[in-house]
Amino acid sequence: MEVVITTSKADAGALAADAIEALVRAKPEAVLGTATGSSPLPIYAELVRRHQAGTGPSYAGVRTFNLDEYVGLPAGHEQTYRATIQRELTDALGLPDGHVHGPDPAEDGLPTAGARYESLIVESGGVDLQVLGIGADGHLAFNEPGSSLASRTRIKTLTAQTRSDNARFFGSVDEVPIHVLTQGLATILDARHLVLIATGAGKADAVAAAVEGPVSASCPASVLQLHPHATVLLDGDAAGSLQRADYYREVYAAKPSWQGL
Repeated sequence: MEVVITTSKADAGALAADAIEALVRAKPEAVLGTATGSSPLPIYAELVRRHQAGTGPSYAGVRTFNLDEYVGLPAGHEQTYRATIQRELTDALGLPDGHVHGPDPAEDGLPTAGARYESLIVESGGVDLQVLGIGADGHLAFNEPGSSLASRTRIKTLTAQTRSDNARFFGSVDEVPIHVLTQGLATILDARHLVLIATGAGKADAVAAAVEGPVSASCPASVLQLHPHATVLLDGDAAGSLQRADYYREVYAAKPSWQGL
């Protein structure tokens, strides 16, 4: 695992954007794993800015797979994660609608939705780079503390705290769905490169547990320690509880410039 402590949220987003652009230039039909929420927004904003400025690569052949999707929202609802990622990223990058994927929350197909999504990812060649955020309790996607480290895409019940956290996107907490479809921790680990971004002091303890604590279902994001190519991008506040922060800064400062993330 590589831990990179940056000077700002924007700098963290720019580094992740560099990695994504390098991938797409080398592999025009790359498969990107996309996450919603506030954490990835600096990445998406930078990718869109560069694309609109004419300095980014073409994304015409890129396919994306969302980490999760609400169950129970009407089709086309603005808070579905498919609508969210299209609004925040893929529409602005020019991806065709058919290249943007998420778990299928249709009620009549829920029993098989997880297995079908897993098959679709495999048929697409697997995720090349997966963008991730982390919850204040260490959750990854909607894998709350206690989730199996071997879990695959499945339906999950949201905790009261998670529904409360997400109520800001809805009129009230009562409008937040109770269930979601989410990629499992083992599904996430199948991606070839994991890029987790975390900013702000509110994520500091979760980041420390994920990066320096034991690998445990009590902190689902700690599974990143098991991955051969995981990158953790932080601002100074999110790095505030790390015991080895000076070491991470020293190692990154001495990294060969050609190596990238």
